[in-house]
Amino acid sequence: MKTRNLAFIGGGNMASAMINGLIEDGTDPAHILVAEPDESRREQLAARFGVRTLNDNEEAARQADIIVLAVKPQALKEVATSLAPALAQNRPLCLSIAAGIRLASLQSWLGATVPVIRVMPNTPAMLGAGASGLYAPPDIGDELRDQAEHIMRATGIAVWLDEESQMDALTAVSGSGPAYFFLFMEAMENSARKLGLEEKTAHLLVLQTALGAARMALESASELAELRNSVTSPGGTTEKALEIFTQGGLTELVDKALSAARDRSIELSESLGKEQ
Repeated sequence: MKTRNLAFIGGGNMASAMINGLIEDGTDPAHILVAEPDESRREQLAARFGVRTLNDNEEAARQADIIVLAVKPQALKEVATSLAPALAQNRPLCLSIAAGIRLASLQSWLGATVPVIRVMPNTPAMLGAGASGLYAPPDIGDELRDQAEHIMRATGIAVWLDEESQMDALTAVSGSGPAYFFLFMEAMENSARKLGLEEKTAHLLVLQTALGAARMALESASELAELRNSVTSPGGTTEKALEIFTQGGLTELVDKALSAARDRSIELSESLGKEQ
């Protein structure tokens, strides 16, 4: 992709993860600008990455070909409306990583002529192992889509969604998903300690088992059910454990949990996107 000036509005953890991925992917830090109100945070970003930093969102917007809106959803309306005059001049591509803020609201705040793409990353992006979903309206062309995908692939995988409403489902699956696995690993670790394993041993065994299972699933052409069956000997220990999970309604519980997360994402979208 042709080198372009990229401005992050907000310099928090997700912005830091994206910057790190982009630099490791070959982006020149001189072409990355971060607008961040916290002076100490600006100093940290400049020292760690060699990027340019400043305390002026509008000035960052005027210098950028691509803007990443990386502020909290609750603050996005104020930030976006203040940027609108600067964006109207050069109409840079805007990527919003704010959960729950729909395109209609973003276009209203940023200006109808500004190209906007919604992005939903997750926290493993900080390790280059993220999973991001992207949605662009039909009038966004291939060149801008390629630019957005290039940025997000620097932190992991990136998938395009066909409908904006799918963002709520993606939020429930990959956006919130790391916490589900942390909870399950925490429960396994606690059980392992109750079974007599030392704390450090239980911790390492659970984490490595989770990593190994994920890698097997990623690197195998087999379906998840087939992989599960390959570990489950008839009448063995694994089968017994899986029986307990089934009797406890694990599948139904996961359905309820993800549906609740999806519904909450919809509620937040309606609340945060109100134009008052």
